Amino acid sequence: MPERKVLFGAGLGAWNGVDAADVAGVLSLVAQADGDGLDLFTLADHPYFGEKLDAYAALGFLLGRTKRIAGVVTVTNLPSRPAPVLARTLTSLSALSGGRVVLGIGAGAIWDMITNLGVRRLDPGAAVRALEEAITLVKALSGGGDPVTFDGEFYQVSALDPAATPAPPVWTGSGGPKSLAVTGRLADGWVPPRGADWLSPLYRESRPRIDEAAAAAGRDPSAIITIYNFGGRITPAPLAATRDDDGRWTGGSVRQWIDELTSAILEHDAAGFVYRTTDDTPATIAAGRFAQEIVPAVREAVAAARQA
Repeated sequence: MPERKVLFGAGLGAWNGVDAADVAGVLSLVAQADGDGLDLFTLADHPYFGEKLDAYAALGFLLGRTKRIAGVVTVTNLPSRPAPVLARTLTSLSALSGGRVVLGIGAGAIWDMITNLGVRRLDPGAAVRALEEAITLVKALSGGGDPVTFDGEFYQVSALDPAATPAPPVWTGSGGPKSLAVTGRLADGWVPPRGADWLSPLYRESRPRIDEAAAAAGRDPSAIITIYNFGGRITPAPLAATRDDDGRWTGGSVRQWIDELTSAILEHDAAGFVYRTTDDTPATIAAGRFAQEIVPAVREAVAAARQA
């Protein structure tokens, strides 16, 4: 199997979405990331917050303002976006952007807020079953073929024509055992939740569940990539400690970042990183340093190591 390209991206906004009051800042950051050669940008999806931009409206607009960078909602709030319509949204965005979109999807997390949208509350097991049906439908309603009839527990469609555009890659933000198993059976990538990184207990405990489910489904576990959505400071000088007392990466100098990410790729099979600053450095400055000083050096170090 040829070596896959490692992906580098920039996260927009905070954990709960992009502020509608910061449109100029978001446009500037995405344009910069596109020009700097980053591979993707990400947005959160929390449609119950009135001060936030709708994730998919923003995604479509930003794809239209860029040339090469891909966009992904990490992760789509599935309970508020019915799967058949979500499939149409994704294939349309893919067709319009030349394939520059990834489906990031989750079962739903903040149910007390989700139900404020008028959505029926699902218990955790039902939410995961709905996630599995949704991924199945998105794939079935993409790439052409015969009309799709699906009679599931949560979704029913009858003789619905699939879009000709292929399905985008599917990444989940799974955390529980059942949703990790869905990732192994159906997804193309996994974004560990809560900003977990490659040395975290969450990763060490969760990734084997994905691999086991993939193998049981006859899939190659290594084909399911892991993309880390995390943050940290980029400091002028090296730090004595780059991780906190809980072992979480907190940042360091450019050289410390380069060494850490290179190790994550070569020793822990990391396939991508989405960066977000965690201090008061303006996002464009921090993302620019990440894209211009860290990413090229990591790519160079990984290429050299693989050729050695």
